[in-house]
Amino acid sequence: MRRNTLLDLFDDRIRSDRPFIVHDGGYRSVTWSYADIRRAAFTCAERLRLAGGAPGDRVVLWGENRAEWIVAFWGCLLARAVVVPMDPRTSPTLVGRVARIVDARIVFTGADLRPPPLDGIDVRAFDELLASGRPETAAAAPELPDGSDSRPRAGPGPEGGDLAEIIFTSGATADPKGVRITHANVLANIVPVEREIRKYARYGRPFFPLRFLNLLPLSHMFGQAMATFIPPLLEGVTVFMRGYNPADIVRQIRTRRVSVLVCVPKILEVLRDHVLHVAPEAATAPDSPEPVWRRWWRYRRVHRLFGFKFWSFVVGAAPLDPEVEAFWSRLGFLVIQGYGLTETAPIVTLNHPFRTRRGSVGRPIAGIEVRIADDGEILVRGGNVTSGYYNAPEATAAAFRDGWFHTGDVGALDADGRLHVHGRKKEMIVTPDGRNVFPDDVERAVAEIDGVRDVGVVAGGTAGGEHVHAVLLLAPGTGPEAVVRRANATLEDHQRIRAFSVWPGPALPRTDGTRKLKRGELRRWVAGGERTAADEQAADGRTVADVLSRFAPGRTITGATTLEEIGLSSLERIELALALERRFDCTVDETALAPSATVDELQARLAGASPGAADSPAGAVAVAAAPEADITLPAWSQHPAARAFRRLALAAFLMPLTRMFAWVRVEGRERLDGARGPVLYAANHQSVMDGPVILAALPAARRHLVATAAAREWFAPHFRPAGHSRGRRIGAALAYYLGALCFNVVPLPQREAGARAAMRHLGTLLGEGSSVLIFPEGRRRETGQIDTFQPGVAMLAAQVRAPIVPVRIDGVDRVLPVGARWARPGPVRVAFGDPIEADGGDHAEIARRIERAVRTL
Repeated sequence: MRRNTLLDLFDDRIRSDRPFIVHDGGYRSVTWSYADIRRAAFTCAERLRLAGGAPGDRVVLWGENRAEWIVAFWGCLLARAVVVPMDPRTSPTLVGRVARIVDARIVFTGADLRPPPLDGIDVRAFDELLASGRPETAAAAPELPDGSDSRPRAGPGPEGGDLAEIIFTSGATADPKGVRITHANVLANIVPVEREIRKYARYGRPFFPLRFLNLLPLSHMFGQAMATFIPPLLEGVTVFMRGYNPADIVRQIRTRRVSVLVCVPKILEVLRDHVLHVAPEAATAPDSPEPVWRRWWRYRRVHRLFGFKFWSFVVGAAPLDPEVEAFWSRLGFLVIQGYGLTETAPIVTLNHPFRTRRGSVGRPIAGIEVRIADDGEILVRGGNVTSGYYNAPEATAAAFRDGWFHTGDVGALDADGRLHVHGRKKEMIVTPDGRNVFPDDVERAVAEIDGVRDVGVVAGGTAGGEHVHAVLLLAPGTGPEAVVRRANATLEDHQRIRAFSVWPGPALPRTDGTRKLKRGELRRWVAGGERTAADEQAADGRTVADVLSRFAPGRTITGATTLEEIGLSSLERIELALALERRFDCTVDETALAPSATVDELQARLAGASPGAADSPAGAVAVAAAPEADITLPAWSQHPAARAFRRLALAAFLMPLTRMFAWVRVEGRERLDGARGPVLYAANHQSVMDGPVILAALPAARRHLVATAAAREWFAPHFRPAGHSRGRRIGAALAYYLGALCFNVVPLPQREAGARAAMRHLGTLLGEGSSVLIFPEGRRRETGQIDTFQPGVAMLAAQVRAPIVPVRIDGVDRVLPVGARWARPGPVRVAFGDPIEADGGDHAEIARRIERAVRTL
């Protein structure tokens, strides 16, 4: 069909009941269908209108990748507002500057993001677009007509030349520069790709649905296209995940049967190191070229690691090292590169998936012209090119001459019309003898040397006398002189490093999202005029001891203090990991927080002392890429056959047997009507009969969708058989398997590692529609009194975004006391409270709120 605006694409493709967006927040996954997004977008547009929004209003979207962002994007376009996307890692100060520059009407923010006070600008959380941030709520929104005339609008509909977005490409050290992107600019990219897809769609249908794991921010045009526009053309699924830990990325690809990973080149480097650690044979190349099927067989362990549906990387936003490309191609994966800029919305050239050429970024897509200027600069002309910069006529005039957009990149076209990009024109180093040096070439040579975590090359000296200066980020014990000698042995005379500096911080400065080096910042630091990352960290109090002080108030934390001395439980170790991740912008694996680990050791790992740390796309560290602690989780209990048996068993004999001994009186059951979707039931703990009694008190429709969290240590002879008699091992195994089958029990460690994996499993169950019953006291009370609630329940609720229903039970301790072998019939009371939302980051305070609610029932 003919597409005049992006809303034509929306009307045509965003409407089916197929899954569209899957967001894995680390613990809970939420899936939105195309229809969910459509209904929610109409709701968003209507709310913008009711809030006084008018066509042309600017709306800032500042948040992480998730379905609500896409809902807001389409809602703004439906309301004819102009989207101003900002990367979630952008500083609040810069967000405020941009909001004032564009005279924004509303700023929508993601979780834990708070801009500075903005006079006259409405600031709202993404979840306020809907009654809540869940698809079941979006689906409950009033139905709107499906026709294109159903869009809320004032006056005529948008035209192709109307402004759709303003995307800011800089501003950290200079005035922000906003690129004006129209509907027609984006369509000039989408329509040619759609035509190519139609040619091959019939061959791909046996492999549908294609799933795209997208690690690029939605504030970036390439990430936006590969998440919002391209998947609907294939009826595909876009998967978003939290963090950049390579083990987590591989797990997502394998378990979600992802076909394509969309990322920046740094991700491929991190994954290469991870693969070489897991499958060392991948480092060995065959003696001669092999067909794809032979490569798949030779490296079958690698393909088993990713899952056999995974076949391709789509890479953009920065240059890709040819050696990294060659590595993945040799393993049998397809690496698709492209070239583009924000100003070209974003694609200029693209390698055809079935006609790729190594080292090239492909041919121009249909309707786009590329020319190489006399000085080697890449020039572009076409319908995708922006009309200029927002309120910046001088910058616009400098970028456009004779109808061509000057990209600032240097490259060449080969005989087949394929583009090869050499580097940024302004970053090119001109030696005294007039020879050109591209920093990327030198950086690739240095990065191959052991002990080099990252490297940035800039021009040293002065104009007319420039030389190559390398800024090195090194592993402890690596000598910079030896690194420079080895690199210079492989470089041409004019490329050789003449001077070097050792970067003192944990990571070189890189841009948010695309992870490009901030060479300007490096040059200023080399010249002595810039504070380092280490300086900023010290000034901000960003130390492990600073974070740990929250968990040990009044204690003196030194570098030699161990986590064991602080006495953290497994749930508290998870809370510590989350706090470190928020503070240091990294991914921390629970296994890195061993009881014997000292503060100094953990600080060193966070500073980049673990393998591959400098390559972390977050600019920090994946503290541990090792597998999580070995923990058995009962996935088999979610099989349809197990669910059918459980439903039958509960109705036939488990509930009648429970009611025979526990004469249940229920209070507040009507309060459950206010809780949409799955919830967390937080109850005091008196007896091993607590779970069945609470199930008996629930309505039948809710009873069959409850998973019960039980202490893993209760089944210790089964999970840790050493030192236990055969009889105890058999009894514990029988109790575990019967509990998992009949009561959907999930073992949750209390004092040993593995709690994070168990909580992720609980999040998966919540994402699939099951509620979770948890006992925040962590142990049974023999006296019947209520003990202090641990903050783990609040942390879980905050991470999985589920309301908490307080539950009070009384009398179960008399029916089956601790230590008793048989139950004695008696009255039992179960009371349900009003649902509580886990808002805010103070988990201890939320836990106290829940405890108070349970005590007052």
